[in-house]
Amino acid sequence: MFAAWVILYSITKKILWVNVKNMDQTPLNPYHDFYDKLADDAAFFWVLRSAALKQPHFNQIDIVELEQRITARLDGLITSPEEAWTLCEAALEFDQEGEAFVAAVLAFYSLDNYKIQRAVEAGLASPQAFKGLTGALAWLPGSQCHSWIKKFLTSKDLNHKYLAITLCSLRREDPSDYLTAILQRADCIAYKPLYLRALRLIGELKRADLNPFLNIAQQSDDDDIIFWSHWSAVLLGDRAAANRLIPFIKSDDMYQQKAIDIVFRVLPIDDARRLIAQLAASPEQIRTVIKATAALGDPHAVSWLIAQMQTPENARLAGEAFTLITGIDIDDNQLALEAPPKQEGSNVEEDADDNMDMPEDEHLPYPDEHKVSALWATRQQQLVVGKRYFMGKLLEAEHLQNVFVTGKQRQRKMAALELALLLPQQFLLNSAAKGLTDE
Repeated sequence: MFAAWVILYSITKKILWVNVKNMDQTPLNPYHDFYDKLADDAAFFWVLRSAALKQPHFNQIDIVELEQRITARLDGLITSPEEAWTLCEAALEFDQEGEAFVAAVLAFYSLDNYKIQRAVEAGLASPQAFKGLTGALAWLPGSQCHSWIKKFLTSKDLNHKYLAITLCSLRREDPSDYLTAILQRADCIAYKPLYLRALRLIGELKRADLNPFLNIAQQSDDDDIIFWSHWSAVLLGDRAAANRLIPFIKSDDMYQQKAIDIVFRVLPIDDARRLIAQLAASPEQIRTVIKATAALGDPHAVSWLIAQMQTPENARLAGEAFTLITGIDIDDNQLALEAPPKQEGSNVEEDADDNMDMPEDEHLPYPDEHKVSALWATRQQQLVVGKRYFMGKLLEAEHLQNVFVTGKQRQRKMAALELALLLPQQFLLNSAAKGLTDE
């Protein structure tokens, strides 16, 4: 799927870039094409990195390799800052994440107020461009952006405040009294994107002093506010708040996966099992049950997961859940089928590329149910039914920290959540944060 997407991305960029070039007939720098390629590649690799962060087969080393490619292109662009800026500013017309990222990095490195203003305005113009702008400011060292984050926090423009709070969230940096002030202001509360991100940040940073503001938000009848206020309350230690998140598990919306991830990690095991049984009564909820089983981590369900591997459309997800509980990697232990199973009336590989409803299966191996069952028969005595496991071990800080460093991206994200739930003072680590590309 990545290969096809790369071709489509390149063709689209060429068409759009020709149109942008035709708007400006000024003589080109003799090295124009070289810098054009650097800017184009930097934007593309950034988008590729964004996609890789959600993929089950990428680990931190893979992400760092992508980051090194981005850094190399950015370093090249900085050797001719004006030429690079001309290209990047023109590319902002695309209104896309990668172009917004590159333009913002160059703008903030330049310290030029006009360029910074242009990059920020472009980044606030659309959700895609906003991802690029915030990604750039999360990527940059603090010396390049901290003063600007403070300016955004103190700005009268609520869009600037939203940008600043989003950056504090991505960078896991505490805005201190600025966050408190935002939660006290009626205009900030009325600006929903800002209010939601502020509620989310309370939990991410473990700002227990702001718990009263969560209590207020929990009285809302707005689903978005209900979700983030209770999500943060759970991270602050209010396990009962998880019950208000259960309706999100049963609805196929943007919060479903986040609700599954946190609810089944904090509910008492017996309560979690009853909820899973309720979900399992609906055949259309089978994939939700698989995810819930993985989040719960009770080896009691492993045999059931192995049975789900017989169904091609659920096999890969069940294999991932099996690994998340037992720590047994399907590929590393040669438990994968040599060829994808055939499904009647469809081509599995084509469906994997075209079915946007199940992107979570992409790049997961198809487990061989017989091999998995045979290996599990020799290992199952190592895990105790009724206890919670993650990647084959009980929930202990050292193990979770190790998974966060060495695991694959989805595993790292889950390890961060487990750590934050386990340790009262541990803020929620960001598995999407920039790696050690400068060392």
